[in-house]
Amino acid sequence: MSKWRHIPEALEQRRQQGLYRKRLTLASPQSCHIKVEGQEYLAFCNNDYLGLANDPRLIESARVAMSQYGLGGGASHLVTGHIEPHHELEVRLAEFTGRDRALLFSTGYMANLGVISALVGRNDKVIQDKLNHASLLDAAQLSGARLLRYAHNDPEALRGRLESDTDSRSLVVTDGVFSMDGDIALLDQIAPLCREHDALLMVDDAHGFGVLGGEGGGCAEIFGLSQSDLPLLVGTLGKAFGTAGAFVAGSEELIEYIIQFARTYIYTTSMPPAVAAATCTSLDIVREESWRREHLVSLIQQFRREALALGYQLMDSDSPIQPILIGETEKALELANALRKKGILITAIRPPTVPANTSRLRVTFSAGHTQQDLERLLEALQQCREMTV
Repeated sequence: MSKWRHIPEALEQRRQQGLYRKRLTLASPQSCHIKVEGQEYLAFCNNDYLGLANDPRLIESARVAMSQYGLGGGASHLVTGHIEPHHELEVRLAEFTGRDRALLFSTGYMANLGVISALVGRNDKVIQDKLNHASLLDAAQLSGARLLRYAHNDPEALRGRLESDTDSRSLVVTDGVFSMDGDIALLDQIAPLCREHDALLMVDDAHGFGVLGGEGGGCAEIFGLSQSDLPLLVGTLGKAFGTAGAFVAGSEELIEYIIQFARTYIYTTSMPPAVAAATCTSLDIVREESWRREHLVSLIQQFRREALALGYQLMDSDSPIQPILIGETEKALELANALRKKGILITAIRPPTVPANTSRLRVTFSAGHTQQDLERLLEALQQCREMTV
């Protein structure tokens, strides 16, 4: 018998548990209205929070940049892959975040792997929120440091972890906005704790950057956290900014250290320069078109009022991530399928992405959604209410 028989067995087990994942193939640009397998859907399941993924201004910026710089980056940043649009974007992100420098990575996953593994090793510890993104947990494990986890969004639990071993270096890592719950880390309490215990704080603000704050500065802005308060700020560009890639921002010394020691930076081809150029345009839009964030807030508030009135259980979130907590995997799938038959696409999130018995529909809002889109969603949820009882 094959030594690899666990592969088909594991796949079959996933199917039987209702946890098997399947990809959808879009035949349209990313938007609130998409085409999948020949069908038109109203989508509440992407992370295009400001509706910029198909903005013609970004497309034009990319087109112009491609005519000047070509398509591919062609090499790593430390060889010949650091091109003028990359440099311009790093300078502008540093200024926007109020940090000395910013450093581009090809993806958010690679940013987290690279930064954490560069900063800590076998004799150090990484302290993380239990609901952190998988990339943060993977990075800690791959670094060789001791991984400690604290109860979700509980500063006192974090304090206990910090006080448990004062001899080793401590890197405290948390999401800014938690991707499956939508709540925001209590950084106004976490940052002082880190300073008190000489721990380095790193925040992955993938789902807050561009969305939260009057200027779109994310969690750092809404809590007023300076570079000294929040030494390592990670943000992604493929969500609210509508493009691709990620960055880490911090002090001159920290960024230079990461350049020298982060393997996912050193040994990776740079992002296409056209993507960096388009992101510079996106940054202008994020700063200038505050109406996008204001519209989002209006949609979120109305959705919460009316969905709660319908009897749905929502999680404690003021962000564009508005999970409807179902509990049982089968019921979450049933509701998602019923909504899909009505032309509304929302993903049912199941274990192991979320803890057992907390399956949910992860409703995400975009500035591209209209009032009519929201009303259509609420009407469909009202018609399907009995499926969650």
